[in-house]
Amino acid sequence: MRRWIAILSLAIVGVSTMAAQQKKIVAVLDFDYATVKSASMAWFGTDQDIGKGIADMLIEKLVNGNSYRVIDRKRLDKILAEQNFSNSDRADPNSAAKIGRILGVSAIITGSITQFGRDDKHQNYGGGLASGVTGRFGIGGYHHNEAKAVVGITVQLINTDTGEILAAARGTGTSKRTSTSISGAGGGDIVGGGGGGVGSANFGQTIIGEATLDAVGQIASQLEQDSGKLPARELIVNGLVADATGGTIILNIGTRGGISVGDRLQVRRKIRDIKDPATGRVLRSIEDKVGEIVITEADENSAVGNFEGAGQARVGDKVTNR
Repeated sequence: MRRWIAILSLAIVGVSTMAAQQKKIVAVLDFDYATVKSASMAWFGTDQDIGKGIADMLIEKLVNGNSYRVIDRKRLDKILAEQNFSNSDRADPNSAAKIGRILGVSAIITGSITQFGRDDKHQNYGGGLASGVTGRFGIGGYHHNEAKAVVGITVQLINTDTGEILAAARGTGTSKRTSTSISGAGGGDIVGGGGGGVGSANFGQTIIGEATLDAVGQIASQLEQDSGKLPARELIVNGLVADATGGTIILNIGTRGGISVGDRLQVRRKIRDIKDPATGRVLRSIEDKVGEIVITEADENSAVGNFEGAGQARVGDKVTNR
């Protein structure tokens, strides 16, 4: 019985590892919101970068899904700054594909916010209209307000090898609130945008936040369905052990080198080089597997993990996912 449990456990781990390896590696660029900038300012009272905020919301959805791995935003921002890509360049499929090739991802996701507004309805009744309870409304009359927020988003999934648009998704999210007041009282603020903008803690509870979440959810669902259109690309990780103290290992590469928290990498040590006897050129290196490291922390340039193995990792040992 124990043997079968062990085999089953290994099978589950194998399936989980295979699923992780087959996830498509993508990067998500900040969405363009130029066409709805004035509408956004009307909601928040100031210019908020809703393109970045909504792109971050989509990233969170994709990371928690089953089909994509998403490149760390800091790594993406650094590449964009180094390459000096303008906003208009990023919206162009060929430029987006170039960014993706530099990052080594399978696809780039670009998007635009096409709608970020209101479609409100207001009904006013005079004070002389009868009430079923008192026979009258009283002074000031009766007001019934229905506030409706609508958010529209379009995205494109772009193949970084060819610049081809593999899939396009569209999401239209809505949310409604109603209020009733007598003599102008009651109802409260039913259309606020939330203090601090899209990234604020209470944004999701506002009417515009609910509509945004609805639209982003639709987009994420469509991208999950379209993931099969994108060929998987193995992200090759090659780094070195920079410090080995006890069971804690520090590597000289981080998220910029393709490492993510939770990755399981091999630690390998070169035994000898095989050289061409005629030229002295190294033909290949013979390596032994020392153990494995599971990544627990990662920043742009380094990563930390726990070592598992019979031996001991050393500074200079090779770390790879192959």
